[in-house]
Amino acid sequence: MRKIIHLDMDAFYAAIEQRDNPSLKGKPVIVGGDPNRRGVVSTCSYEARKYGIHSAMPCKTAIRLCPQAVLVSPRFDVYKKVSKQFLNICADYTDLIEPLSLDEAFLDVTENRKNITSATVIAKEIQSRIFSEIGLTVSAGVSYNKFLAKIASDINKPNGIAVIRPVEAEKFLETLPIGKFYGVGKISEKRMLALGINNGLDLKNRDLETLVKHFGKVGKFYYDIVRGIDTRIVSPYRERKSYGREITLAEDILDMDLIKSILGSIAKELEPALKRKNIKGRTVTLKIKYHDFRQITRSRTLDRPVDSADEMINEVYELLNYTDAGRKKIRLLGISVSNFGSEDDMASDDQLLLEF
Repeated sequence: MRKIIHLDMDAFYAAIEQRDNPSLKGKPVIVGGDPNRRGVVSTCSYEARKYGIHSAMPCKTAIRLCPQAVLVSPRFDVYKKVSKQFLNICADYTDLIEPLSLDEAFLDVTENRKNITSATVIAKEIQSRIFSEIGLTVSAGVSYNKFLAKIASDINKPNGIAVIRPVEAEKFLETLPIGKFYGVGKISEKRMLALGINNGLDLKNRDLETLVKHFGKVGKFYYDIVRGIDTRIVSPYRERKSYGREITLAEDILDMDLIKSILGSIAKELEPALKRKNIKGRTVTLKIKYHDFRQITRSRTLDRPVDSADEMINEVYELLNYTDAGRKKIRLLGISVSNFGSEDDMASDDQLLLEF
C-alpha cells in the first residue's frame, strides 16, 4: 500500500504578503491586478474569503464585496523563490515529488530518505519545518492514493492535517457531499444533484453504464474514486520543451471579458519567467478545459520567437476565435510557449502550473 501526502500552502501569495509586511496581518488582503483595468484576483487571505472573495474574481467585484480590503500587486519572483524553499524541504524526505503549482505538491513517501514508517509523522515534520524555516503554514492530507490525499488536505485548512486510512476510505466517501469530491466541478455538481446524487453513497449506487451515459468518459473516474480507487502514480517533473502557466478557476466562466482578462494576467505572469530564463518561443498555445472536462489546445507558430506578454496576448486572443469560449463554460485556462530557438536554453526548464 502506497503512502501519499498532499501538501497545500495556505493562501500562499496573500500569506507571503502578510509575512513580509506585518501591518497586513489579520487584514483582508487581495493579491491581484488593477481593478480599473479588469484585473482579477490571484488569491486572497482567509480574512478576505469571509466576504465571498475568491480567485479569478474581477478585482472590482472583490473590492465592492470588501471595501476595506488591501489590494496588493503580485510579486511572482518572490512567490517562486518561496516555492523552491517549500519543495527543497519536501526533497529532504523523498525524490517522488509532483508539484501541481507553486504552492501545492504530492509526495510519495512509501520509501523515504529518513526511513520514517509513518506518512503522518513526515507530514507533521514538514509542516513544522515550513513554519519555522519559511514562516508560512501548510495543510496536509495523508492517504494511500492521490485522490484521497488531495481531499484530506482540504478537511482541516488552514494549517491542519487529516488522514484517510484504507479501512476508512469507502465509509468516508459515502458521507461526503458530492460537491466536495475533487474533480466534480460546479456544473457536474448541479447535474448530479438533478439526478439525485447528493453524496458519495448516492454516487456509489449508480452503475458504470449510467455514469458514462450522463458524464462521458469522466463517468469512469467518478465510478472509481467513490470506491477509493485511484491508480495514478506520483510523477516528478520531467524536462519539458514548453514553458507555461495555467489556471484552474474557482467557478466555471462564460464571460469573454473575464476570460480575456484572466488570459492577460497569465501572459503577464509568464513574461518575467521567460525573460529570467532568457528564452523565447515561436509557438504560442492556448489551452482550455470546458465545464464538461473536454480539453482542447489551439496553437500558432510565428515567424519570430516571442517572450513579451503583449505578443502572447495578441496571439491568444486570435486563437480564442477557434474555440467555444463565450458559448461554453470554461473551468481552466492556460498559455504556453514552445518551439524555442535553442534547445540548450530549455535543458533544465519545467512547466510551472499555477492554480487559482
